[in-house]
Amino acid sequence: MDAALVIRNADVVTSDAVRRADVLVDNGRIVGVGPNLPVGSTARSIDAEGKLLCPGFVDLHAHSALRPFDDPLLSAKVTQGFTTDLICPDGLGPAPVSDTTVATRRRYLQGLEPSAAARWHWRSMSSYLAALQEAGPALNMASCVPHSAVRECVMGNANRAPDQREMSEMKDLVAECLAAGARAVSFGMIYAPGLYAGTDELLQIAEVAAEYNVPLIPHVRNEAEGVVDSISEFVRVAELTGAPLHVSHVKLVGVPHLLTALLDTLSSAQNRIRLTCDQYPYGAGSTLLSALLPGYAFEGGPQATLERLGDRTERDRMARDMHQGLPNWENLFGACGPDNIVITQAAAPRTETMSQTVAQIAAETDSDPAFAVMDLLRDTELDACMIDHYSTETVVREIFTSSGALVGSDGVFNPHPHPRLYGTAPRVLGRYALREKLITVTEAVRRLSTGPAQVLGLSDRGEIAEGKRADLVLIDPASYIDTATYDHPHSQPPGVELVTVGGVPVVEAGRHTGRRPGVVEGGAGTHNPAAGGAR
Repeated sequence: MDAALVIRNADVVTSDAVRRADVLVDNGRIVGVGPNLPVGSTARSIDAEGKLLCPGFVDLHAHSALRPFDDPLLSAKVTQGFTTDLICPDGLGPAPVSDTTVATRRRYLQGLEPSAAARWHWRSMSSYLAALQEAGPALNMASCVPHSAVRECVMGNANRAPDQREMSEMKDLVAECLAAGARAVSFGMIYAPGLYAGTDELLQIAEVAAEYNVPLIPHVRNEAEGVVDSISEFVRVAELTGAPLHVSHVKLVGVPHLLTALLDTLSSAQNRIRLTCDQYPYGAGSTLLSALLPGYAFEGGPQATLERLGDRTERDRMARDMHQGLPNWENLFGACGPDNIVITQAAAPRTETMSQTVAQIAAETDSDPAFAVMDLLRDTELDACMIDHYSTETVVREIFTSSGALVGSDGVFNPHPHPRLYGTAPRVLGRYALREKLITVTEAVRRLSTGPAQVLGLSDRGEIAEGKRADLVLIDPASYIDTATYDHPHSQPPGVELVTVGGVPVVEAGRHTGRRPGVVEGGAGTHNPAAGGAR
């Protein structure tokens, strides 16, 4: 048998064991797996004795929907072993948009999906995916249908329930996006305008997801005191519609006493519905700074929010609610506290605030921390992001070991990013599995590769087996570990010997090769094979 690439004597990680084997790659596919395989002609042979060979990692929560337009190499992701990103999570994404909504969507996303090069010339999901493929990313990408973008296309930023015509339009738009190649429907119940959706709206959107047999992937309404009720809302939606449910970044924001209730809720639901979840292995989040504001602050869109930030009466109202809270609102400001909220991105003229806490900014400006947040959002026109420290490592690890959570980095390409952008995969496999034995190596790879591929219906990847895509990660188990920290987040993990995407080396000896072979699902006009009949 001829092969373009032969990897000899590797410790190959399969779904149930680690076995010494050779792996043959040709035409982007794995064509042989086994000991001492005979090979005819070969372009390249690698002796991988003592190294772990894993199927490429699939990031179930990636805020890289616009990054390839500015940085198609995506080094922070591929140098840790990610070969597929699921983009447009949290109901947030750059498509679909309309001529009316493109400016507001672009402004709202700027802090979380910063891009100077994206032209925003697309309107449909199909044309966006084609533009993304044309950008030539180094890794593969699959997209969610972002509910907030869909809702804004149909209803703008209205805080009300849709009428019958609007609901029908939203369902049709979701179906159009799924037919174009999207692999899931995401919801962000703390982000505008998706946060205004009631359960009935979620049910009707979920009916479309069920038709296409794709998962609902929500950032639930409340991950603090209301976490059990918030997850239960989506469990009920999945029960009534038959749609699979995958809960994003399971966590407890400042409420460690709810750990048992959280785990019981997930375990009980898994007996009734198709339920999975993901987690990033850190006790801090990272998102838009505007997420600290009460939900009513976003009614009418970004310009209306900016006007409220400049109105004394509205500022007093928002400050009061940030300090005292509101019923059923996830108050990150109150749960984390100003000392535990760090600025990771801030546009001019407030760039000097990056890496400072809200408490430090408030002290320097002699202002109340709530007003300091509002001033920063006003001055940057909402273009600011944060890291919010909300949990202990003990709680993070207990959720990870007990829930069976898959892995999503939730990485954001900010100037001073959360370390999860560079460190998620090596923290799970290198630290939790190889060093600390918190889970086994095979379990780590199931959570990083096999499980995520199954959730998304990507049957061509996630395993090292004949016929699968040659998305591969070769690591030195003695040195592979996360090195990114909150103070020094731009740190690639050591020990990454080789990463291939479709058989093409994108990382060799820890360095990016400059090659960009990534495939965008739907980006070449392909359609979702899971689509079960047109609406």
